[in-house]
Amino acid sequence: MISGIVLAAGTGSRFGGTKQLVAVDGKPLVRHALDALERAEIGERIVVLGHDADRVRAVIPDGVIVVENADYRDGQATSLAAAFHAVDDASEAAVILLADQPGVTATDVGDLIRGFRATRSQIVRLVFLDGPGPALLSREIYAEAGHLHGDAGARVLMASHPGWVHEVRVDRPAPPDIDTPEDLP
Repeated sequence: MISGIVLAAGTGSRFGGTKQLVAVDGKPLVRHALDALERAEIGERIVVLGHDADRVRAVIPDGVIVVENADYRDGQATSLAAAFHAVDDASEAAVILLADQPGVTATDVGDLIRGFRATRSQIVRLVFLDGPGPALLSREIYAEAGHLHGDAGARVLMASHPGWVHEVRVDRPAPPDIDTPEDLP
């Protein structure tokens, strides 16, 4: 089984508030990543909440495992660790998506999964024309990923273990992050 994790605990400080709830194409921003995972037929979907958790939880669909990260202010790595504590024992790998990147598609998620199934690499990362995208982490490195610190997330693992990384090329620009109100489509 492949798990899907959406990191949605941030404060949205550059945005000026809880961006996870802002409507993009008619639905809350956080729902885009969850919907991409659902359309890719991920075995389980986990969303990690922190800032404004009760309000964000209200827009999370049924069937999604909600994990609340009390330490979200200490960086993205704490949300990743919280998610790995909730992952099903049958999980072979987890696709990691950010709640603020609505252009990531089910096809992108499928590309990560196919890359993993073909190579069994510890990390599979999408590489768009203009830079890196989401990644999949195999179960064998969940513990190491769970001990990361700060906002670097899995990038630290990729930098320190380049031999672990299998890159899947995507022939389009990376979907933009929504960091400020000006980034909204």
